[in-house]
Amino acid sequence: MSTELIEHSTHSTAGDRDKPTLSRPNMPMLGLLALGHMVIDINAGAVAALLPFLKSALALSYTSAGVIVLASNATSSLIQPIFGYFADKNARRWILPVSVFLSTVGIALTGLANSYALVLTMIVVSGIGVASYHPEGYRSAAQMAGSRKATGVSIFSIGGNIGIALGPPLIALLVTGYGLRGTLGMLIPGLLVTILMSASLPRLSGEAVASTHKQASGARKTNLYAMTILIFVVALRSWTQGGFATFVPFYYLEVLHGDPRMVGTLLTIFLGSGALGTLVAGPIADRIGVRRYAIGVFLLATPLAAAFLMTRGILSYVLLGALGFVLVSTFTITVVLAHAYMPRNLGMASGFIVGFATGAGGLGVTVLGWVADQWGLITALWISALMPLAAFAVSLFLPEPEKS
Repeated sequence: MSTELIEHSTHSTAGDRDKPTLSRPNMPMLGLLALGHMVIDINAGAVAALLPFLKSALALSYTSAGVIVLASNATSSLIQPIFGYFADKNARRWILPVSVFLSTVGIALTGLANSYALVLTMIVVSGIGVASYHPEGYRSAAQMAGSRKATGVSIFSIGGNIGIALGPPLIALLVTGYGLRGTLGMLIPGLLVTILMSASLPRLSGEAVASTHKQASGARKTNLYAMTILIFVVALRSWTQGGFATFVPFYYLEVLHGDPRMVGTLLTIFLGSGALGTLVAGPIADRIGVRRYAIGVFLLATPLAAAFLMTRGILSYVLLGALGFVLVSTFTITVVLAHAYMPRNLGMASGFIVGFATGAGGLGVTVLGWVADQWGLITALWISALMPLAAFAVSLFLPEPEKS
């Protein structure tokens, strides 16, 4: 009997050694990455809320305001695959605090710019900081998420979603209280988190290195067809999210004649609900499948967007929040899909989805700005509202991810 127990114990110990050591998310490291993600996207989210004030101060057209969004997206999004390529070649954890610093300084100095060209320059500087953070951040988060990819990456993403939601009211509060120079207040959270992440770099690097070798072994090849379809889906999704985030403030001020102090609140409702949706989406997608979740949510988005445009009062706020909840929740899910389609290149996969595909959607915002100049804000918003239907149709062609 004792021999059997010894043999059973031996086999159990050996079996335990064969089990994955990262079955659960590493919460402390994900929390640190999420904190940096929050500050990065506070800066990114502030851009949309700054547009009405910059438009008034510099006498800009809607098209010129759209170009500011394009400059932000082109730098913060379109070049992310380049940073992702280098992140996959060699882990560069030092770029995380540097990214937070650049994004903060750029947005903080935007309010001091006295010309359109200088505004674009500061937006580009901030955008480069945003672009360099996401691939390394998502790559590190995926490595620390264990087997619960959607849940772990959702934890990281929630920091960014909270940041996107906090950016508009924070910048609106600073600018309405202190004028455009109030953007300097963005230095406070940015510099504090830069210092914290710099101090935590040794631990962050040590945790990530071990998981890199585990995930590199046995990884499947890239599914180019699936990634192409996914990028197209995310670009279409970004038309709606970018269109509403950019033009709902103008709609509220110029069509509904609302209070300028409520601009930040509107964006907080839309993007803050998206942050909650992101947190809810991860466990659900892990249970029912990320592809199935994405397809179903895209089908819900257009009816909610259309209902928002046809209502007034409290109900419109509820519908805007519901739209943000379902639409923004697909963000993390599409990143997890990209990792499944490019398992050997997590940084580049993140760059393509978070950066390139989202930036391509940002090009649509510039087109929508031209539409708003020619045919009015309502037309531009209705076009945005219909884009999720196209995303739903295209997402049907996404293949089911292979099991690891």
